[in-house]
Amino acid sequence: MTNTLIISGGNIETGLALEMLKKPFEHIIGVDGGLRFCYEHEIVPTRIVGDFDTLEPEILDWYKNHTQIEIREFNPVKDSTDTHIAIGMALELQSDSITILGGTGTRLDHVLGNIQTMYLALEKNVPCQMLDSHNRIQLIRNQYSIRREEQYGTYFSLIPLTTDVTGVTIRGAKYPLEQHSFSVLGSGSLGISNEIVDEQTEIQIESGIMILIESKD
Repeated sequence: MTNTLIISGGNIETGLALEMLKKPFEHIIGVDGGLRFCYEHEIVPTRIVGDFDTLEPEILDWYKNHTQIEIREFNPVKDSTDTHIAIGMALELQSDSITILGGTGTRLDHVLGNIQTMYLALEKNVPCQMLDSHNRIQLIRNQYSIRREEQYGTYFSLIPLTTDVTGVTIRGAKYPLEQHSFSVLGSGSLGISNEIVDEQTEIQIESGIMILIESKD
């Protein structure tokens, strides 16, 4: 099992990040501004990637001069975000699962872009999650289960990623659904803030892709 941790340049909460780093990751990818967190906590990633437009040059120089880590440096004028490139690298490394820290924060454009970029992993059937201290974000299709003992917080929400998501059935939740269709233009807030009431909640989707957000209030 090859697990990969991506430390990106958004909001990185120290306690959560250090707790995650206790887990076994075969690959740790430091991404642009996320490398600052690595440097401050004496973390040596296995790969480094980015255009480094938000990183102090002396930090990048330290990793260049004191380690043998592979560093992929890109021109800031490019078509892909650094997190997009990092997910692609994780897939190149044949990762069986991908966890992203620093994928959320104050830049909502980057947050939305990072959520969309997780499709690269979904397309390859590689589980990919983006974490902060309040949320776990994933893309799901077909069938998915959330066990009560493993849920991230109290609430879960389903938001359509694709234009239409059809045949959505939710069982074992406070607000069940049966063969419901969602649309990015017309679903409103129907899928927001549901709760698990059984040992686990079962989600079935006939077509389309949902954003699943588990939240701690």
